[in-house]
Amino acid sequence: MSSEVKSFPAWHSRWTFILAATGSAVGLGNIWKFPYIAGENGGGAFVLVYLACILLLGIPVMVAEVMLGRSGRQSPINAMRSLTSAAGLHGFWNGIGWLGVVAGLLILSYYSVIAGWALAYIPEIATGRLQGESVQGVQELFNGLLQNPRRLVFWHSVFMLMTVGVVTVGVTRGLGVAVRVLMPLLFVLLVILLIFSYRQGDFARGFYFLFSPNFSALSLRGVLEALGHSFFTLSLGMGAIMAYGAYMPADASIGKTVLVVGFFDTLVALMAGMAIFPIVFAHGGIDPAAGPELLFISLPVAFGAMPGGILIGGLFFILVTIAAWSSAISLIEPGVAWLIETRGFNRFTANLLLGGMAWVLGLGTVLSFNEWDQYKFAGMTFFEGVDFLTSRIMLPLTGLFIAVFVGWILAPAVSKKELNGGHSRAWSFWYWVLRYICPPAITVVLVVGLYDSFV
Repeated sequence: MSSEVKSFPAWHSRWTFILAATGSAVGLGNIWKFPYIAGENGGGAFVLVYLACILLLGIPVMVAEVMLGRSGRQSPINAMRSLTSAAGLHGFWNGIGWLGVVAGLLILSYYSVIAGWALAYIPEIATGRLQGESVQGVQELFNGLLQNPRRLVFWHSVFMLMTVGVVTVGVTRGLGVAVRVLMPLLFVLLVILLIFSYRQGDFARGFYFLFSPNFSALSLRGVLEALGHSFFTLSLGMGAIMAYGAYMPADASIGKTVLVVGFFDTLVALMAGMAIFPIVFAHGGIDPAAGPELLFISLPVAFGAMPGGILIGGLFFILVTIAAWSSAISLIEPGVAWLIETRGFNRFTANLLLGGMAWVLGLGTVLSFNEWDQYKFAGMTFFEGVDFLTSRIMLPLTGLFIAVFVGWILAPAVSKKELNGGHSRAWSFWYWVLRYICPPAITVVLVVGLYDSFV
């Protein structure tokens, strides 16, 4: 451990932060959601708008969140408390830390269940169970998994133990080592899948589907979807990026580092698209915009029908598990850090408590697919309700509060000091975007998300 600031550990290298933040950002959404929403909304046209949104919305807010974390050098809750107290600001803004920590734990509760599906598929494919299987056969297997609470609880428990196990070991030996191993492994597996996709799939058609700019297919709704996804894909508003920012070396450039994270996150999404769609198009009858079914029904059918597909299919679901795992460890860390700082917990007991809470909440998600599927509030199951609360309300609200707090409430001198701003044009442009572009853009994402859910 290289240094301690306010008894808080810091990673040796900015590359550890880059790998950790990329691991937090890269998740299930990169593997299936980004490729299919790009295909639905004009392919290359959507990709161009998405990249613009990453630069004008995602990156500025991420810089602000990392800056708050490194400036406070504590968990998100205590970092916000220190910053507001030192500046004599209203305690209302402490809610940024609380919202992020609570949202992260709520997301972890159902994220663990869904990641458990990917874990469950690894032995199914590795044993040849899906070789030559029809769409109906894989559909029955997937439905059988969802209808079996005991199997879901088992894989949910395995994934939660994997997550808690990494975070328990510590910041440098646990989180640091994990991301230095998991993220390079994820890229290696993606390259292997790309090679397989090139050799066995319809690579030209997949490339055309993802990158051909069809602006006539890009509606205003598609632009808003690009805006929303650019924000959520970087794990903003969950407390994770602020917590990781607290571990960032003091001499590392926040702006340059965040740009690298945004580049890697986008690269993974594009690589995943080029690994998946050629396989989809080489196997007739598969809808490339099938969403979750694309991952758990269509792709296993395609893998089972291709030479070498069993091995590559197994590697694919290992890849999905790694992507989910690297995100999950970032979701529990902010709360763990707060318990250690404020309540005197050690890492083991803090992880046991929060992991146990998330595991219990996850049982509601498990039962949402079987025994509780008839019980709905406002038309939503337990799982759908928690997903709605976090993704449509808590995350955009936290992101909005971060943009307003740093752009309008916090003294500019604080961000200038952390970002080495001085009189630089880069700082001035970032500050202007954070003040005048991010708040209205995030508000639109929040309002449209709520409108879509109830109208």
